[in-house]
Amino acid sequence: MNFRKATRRDQPEVNLIAFIDVLLVILIFLMVSTSFNKYSALQVSLPKADANAQQALPKSVGVAVDAEGRYAVDNRRVSAVDAVTLASLLKEASHGNPDCVLEIHADALATHQSVINVMEAARLAGLPRLVFSTLSGRQK
Repeated sequence: MNFRKATRRDQPEVNLIAFIDVLLVILIFLMVSTSFNKYSALQVSLPKADANAQQALPKSVGVAVDAEGRYAVDNRRVSAVDAVTLASLLKEASHGNPDCVLEIHADALATHQSVINVMEAARLAGLPRLVFSTLSGRQK
């Protein structure tokens, strides 16, 4: 028979407080050292603009595109349906000046193809400078 007292061995336990402290320090280090980028899916180089600096623009030609895909060059409605015809009208309106700026006033509901036709016509007419007109978000 065994008359010895049963000795209880203490089970070793992990000190959770020290473990949580170490994890919090690591978490803080990762949060401080990580840079978050909104545009991580695409490599986008965003343009910079200075609203206060206003420069004198050279002569400009305005092209309006409505929601039905009709065009107006310098506030004159034209019956151009393709880029070649529109290019000849743009060349005539710019008087052959390659420094002329083309202002595109496209309706928000205008088709993508109609705006691309204006851009292609500008390329054919030798007008490399394009400006898209928009409304400010503050205007109602």
